[in-house]
Amino acid sequence: MFGPVSTLGVLLGFAPLYSFARSGSAISAEAHAVQKAVTRVMDSVERSRALFGDKANAISQLCSLANECGAPDWDRNGALPLEHLAVFKAVAFVRVLPKEVPLPEFAPDPDGSISLDWIASRNRHFSLSVGTSDRLPYAWLDGTDKGHAVARFDGEIIPSRILEGIKAISSGGSALLRSR
Repeated sequence: MFGPVSTLGVLLGFAPLYSFARSGSAISAEAHAVQKAVTRVMDSVERSRALFGDKANAISQLCSLANECGAPDWDRNGALPLEHLAVFKAVAFVRVLPKEVPLPEFAPDPDGSISLDWIASRNRHFSLSVGTSDRLPYAWLDGTDKGHAVARFDGEIIPSRILEGIKAISSGGSALLRSR
């Protein structure tokens, strides 16, 4: 018997609903129906500026970037087209960013990946690259302190050391991060 899909995810954050919307290993008709219903709810929420806020604009920017840089040699210097999987992973990253974390600026990379950048000033920024793997290389500059590392992103939970770095740069705190 089918029942309504809870919109509790709107109150708790969207990550719980995304796990239902993502394709899984279930093959029953009921599982597909749930997945389809949750996907419709999430699509509707994302189109609503009132519910999804600036994230809707950010996702739209990523889609526009994918269209602009989707052909080989888009920069006239031999750049690879943006990878569809990189765009998908960047959208997933934006979807699960906590509300208190500012949204990044987006830039295409010549290797087909997407750069997400939080720039507080010329000497304070945090940047990560989203490609086709689950590995997110990132780097930061905080005055004279700088560093880089790699963390894994499963599409649902942003690694705490990345969140800490973004928050530190965005809030003016210290972005001293240990490479683990």
